[in-house]
Amino acid sequence: MSIALIDYGAGNLHSVHNALVKAGARDVVLAADGEVVRRADRIVLPGVGAFRACRDGLYALPGVVEAMGEAVQARGVPFLGICVGMQLLADEGEEFGSHDGLGWVPGTVRLIEPADASIKVPHMGWNDVTPATPHPLIVPGEAYFLHSYHFAAKDPAHVLATTDHGGPIVAAVGRDTIVGVQFHPEKSQSYGLSFLSRFLEWRP
Repeated sequence: MSIALIDYGAGNLHSVHNALVKAGARDVVLAADGEVVRRADRIVLPGVGAFRACRDGLYALPGVVEAMGEAVQARGVPFLGICVGMQLLADEGEEFGSHDGLGWVPGTVRLIEPADASIKVPHMGWNDVTPATPHPLIVPGEAYFLHSYHFAAKDPAHVLATTDHGGPIVAAVGRDTIVGVQFHPEKSQSYGLSFLSRFLEWRP
C-alpha cells in the first residue's frame, strides 16, 4: 500500500513521514507531481505556517491539486489533512486576507477568538480531543496542538471532534473518505501514532 505524502515545502513533512513509518506504513512516497498522487492508495497533506503560503505552495506543484481531486473525490482514495493541511480543505481561509481553499469540506478558517481574554492565542500544547460525530478514526484522548486559526465548519455533521480553548474549537473534520485533524499526530506520541495506524488500516 503506497502513501503519497504531498511535498510542497510544509515544515512538518519529514516528521510526518517518520511518524507514518512508525505507525506501520511501508511505502511512503514524497509526492510533488500528479502522477505519483494518482497511483497512491492513500494521500496525506501535511502543513505548518500561514494558510496562503501553504495554499500557494500546493498549487505550484504541477498537476497535484487536480490529481488529488481525481483520486479523492472521484475514486474515493482515503485522504488525511494535518494542521494547515486540514485547514486547506475549507472553502476559504482568512489569514492575511481571504484566500480560496480546496472546498472539499464546507467552512471558513478564522482567527481563534477566545471568550476569555486571558486565554492566549496561539492555541499551543496538549489538549483533549473530544469526539463529536462517530468516526472510526477518532477516539477520545490528548493530542498536541499549535495554531492561531481554526476551522469553522458550515455543517455540524462534518465536525468529527472538538477541543477547548476559551470555547469549543474544531479538532477534526471529515466527510466520505476525507479526514482532517487540527492537532499534530506526529507530535502527539502514542495517541498520534495510534491515530495514524487507524488511518492506514481504514477501509471507508
